[in-house]
Amino acid sequence: MKLPVVLTPGEDGWLVAECPLIPGCISQGKNHEEALANIREAIELCLETRDQEGWALPQEYEVVDINVIAA
Repeated sequence: MKLPVVLTPGEDGWLVAECPLIPGCISQGKNHEEALANIREAIELCLETRDQEGWALPQEYEVVDINVIAA
């Protein structure tokens, strides 16, 4: 299964990783590889408990980039 992950630099110098399809599924790492390994583990743990918590992944979704002109 492929899921989107967003990586952003954190204020503390670490890289923050978030899976936007799973509310609250956020992790971080000292570098790109560590952040991805940690978010993969967080996603797996979230998926293990989704039935107990009463939520499901969307059946379909689209990831797009949007250009925005900031004022």
